[in-house]
Amino acid sequence: MQNKLKNGKNTASGFTLIETLFGVAIFVLIIGALTLFSKSVWVNNSFISAGLVDTNAGRQVLKTMVSEIRTASTSDTGTYVINQAGASSFTFFANIDTDTLKEKVRYFLSGTTLQRGVIKPTGSPLSYNAANEKISTLLQNVQGSSIFEYFDKNYDGTTAPLSFPINIPNVRLVKITITTDADPNRPPAPMIFSTQVSIRNLKDNL
Repeated sequence: MQNKLKNGKNTASGFTLIETLFGVAIFVLIIGALTLFSKSVWVNNSFISAGLVDTNAGRQVLKTMVSEIRTASTSDTGTYVINQAGASSFTFFANIDTDTLKEKVRYFLSGTTLQRGVIKPTGSPLSYNAANEKISTLLQNVQGSSIFEYFDKNYDGTTAPLSFPINIPNVRLVKITITTDADPNRPPAPMIFSTQVSIRNLKDNL
């Protein structure tokens, strides 16, 4: 009788240990699942936040570019409205601040960074000294090497852009397309910002 009780106690004790281990295993699995879920939520939120920041930055850059390019005009030294028109850079003259002078403005890609260079005319007579150019960064993580396309007075919305090298006097409208992607191997997907702007002082039948 004692042996049976003893065996009975051992059997009961064995089941309790197994149940305990099973319960611990389930607890660990639950904690692991919650941790992974929390991490996933945090990562997704960070991607969404980064995407929103990049979207706002891209829109603001385009807004600035459109505003300045639209008002391009002959320089204070008599130089033509557009100084240079390339696939990755565009240089023109416009009064972009509150004074009466027209700055030489250069939008250009430096690697994957979109930058703006500004030269204010100085001296007497006035001149645009390249050494005085002030460069600022507008947007980073730009993909590709072509962001500018140019169109002439015959542009109707479907017309092909002018071919390079650009015959500058023919330019009437500039199309800007910027693709950004901080990490091509991770979400979110690349963001594309695109707009077009006609140069007011060159406008004829556009």
